[in-house]
Amino acid sequence: MEEHRHMAFFTATILEWKHLLKPDKYKQIIVDSLTYLVEQKRVKVYGFVIMPNHLHLLWKMEEPHIRANVQRDFLKYTSQHIRYDLAQNHPAVLKKFRVNAKDRQHQLWERNPLSVYLYSVAVTEQKLQYIHNNPLQEKWKLTDLPENYSFSSASFYHQNQDTFRFLTHYLD
Repeated sequence: MEEHRHMAFFTATILEWKHLLKPDKYKQIIVDSLTYLVEQKRVKVYGFVIMPNHLHLLWKMEEPHIRANVQRDFLKYTSQHIRYDLAQNHPAVLKKFRVNAKDRQHQLWERNPLSVYLYSVAVTEQKLQYIHNNPLQEKWKLTDLPENYSFSSASFYHQNQDTFRFLTHYLD
């Protein structure tokens, strides 16, 4: 299957581009979920960045796991944990994510996240550079150097620091 042979560039966005992921505690929920997925041998993660209102991943599904199921479980787990914290600590913020849907009262992630397969090292490197430079963009200005942004794989590649312990080098 293609999803087991090729890495994918995955982007998930918070509903209406709201800056829900600004607090580090919500970024940490995402990191913990990625750690779990790698430990359970459901995915390999090659790169990532968690921004205030979206995230980018370079990952590949491990056999026999199916991309659609892994993505669904990842987004469901992270939204449940963030929603629980919002209900306990920030109910006014949770109200901003109320939706009129048959299957849910609140929605944190936009539907239909982007997932694009990467077929060459050159494209993989371009995507990795893009995600690592995301925090430096004019509209964000979250850091001065990619490797100084805490919720990114940039330090793994630029400084050989394996802070997260779930990353695999894209050339491995």
